Amino acid sequence: MSQYLTPPPDFKPRKPRMKVPAGAWDTQIHLFGPAAEYPFDPDSPYYSDEVSAEAAIAMQDQLGLSKSLLVSGGGYGLDYLHMEHTLARYPDRFRGVIFASAQTSDEELARLHAMGVRGIRFVSDRRAKNLPRIQPEVAARVRQFDWPVHFYPHGEDLLDYAGALMALDSDKIVIDHLASVPAQGGVRQPAFRKLLEMLDSGRVWVKLSGPMRCTTEEPPYPSVTPIARALVAHAPERMMWASDWPHVNMVGRTMPNDGDLLDLLAEWAPDEDDRRKILVDTPEALYGR
Repeated sequence: MSQYLTPPPDFKPRKPRMKVPAGAWDTQIHLFGPAAEYPFDPDSPYYSDEVSAEAAIAMQDQLGLSKSLLVSGGGYGLDYLHMEHTLARYPDRFRGVIFASAQTSDEELARLHAMGVRGIRFVSDRRAKNLPRIQPEVAARVRQFDWPVHFYPHGEDLLDYAGALMALDSDKIVIDHLASVPAQGGVRQPAFRKLLEMLDSGRVWVKLSGPMRCTTEEPPYPSVTPIARALVAHAPERMMWASDWPHVNMVGRTMPNDGDLLDLLAEWAPDEDDRRKILVDTPEALYGR
């Protein structure tokens, strides 16, 4: 299939105005390249110029963040070799989340756990053709490692997938990017109410990330603020923050500055204790082992 070049991130993030607590996490970034060594999946809709671990660490240092969760994105499909090499080089800086399949053996999962992988990821049907959908058997097998199961919906997809997610043999389910609910629908829309219901189960966490995945607005994505605030007010101990750097698929859109994105958290979670939970305590409990 034909692939497009995803625009690069802003490699000069502004230092956030917000006080960032020691030990803060970014719970979703992606890394790519060089393409000659790590070729893109031919079924990925995009490819990227090099976005290195060193550039990510420089960005994190500027923002005052200590650790990052390196998440498999669509660019590499089911191939996690790039992640393996990154975890081997920077074991104290990164943990990982992979796309697994039914062919991924228990022995392979154990090897990946020893390297620092701490979760698997599924996507909804509308997200990408080359990525795994919900696989109950795989979700059940990673429970032996206490890995969360991550899910990336599209639009109002959560209404269609909530039942399958809650039926998984997993006590840790993480929903990416504010569940991707359409921000213009507000906090009364059925998909958002379903997300609150899932949070009440005690098995679900949400990433306060990717506001640009919920709206086509320009930064600072004002229509997302009521949704993020409502989530924090409902269950601050089940929220995490992520940059989603380097913000793939922002073709024809304004590339956000990551200092500005982090400062949005001060608007979404005005209480300093809540921000500590979101940035430090919760991600450390899920991924810091």
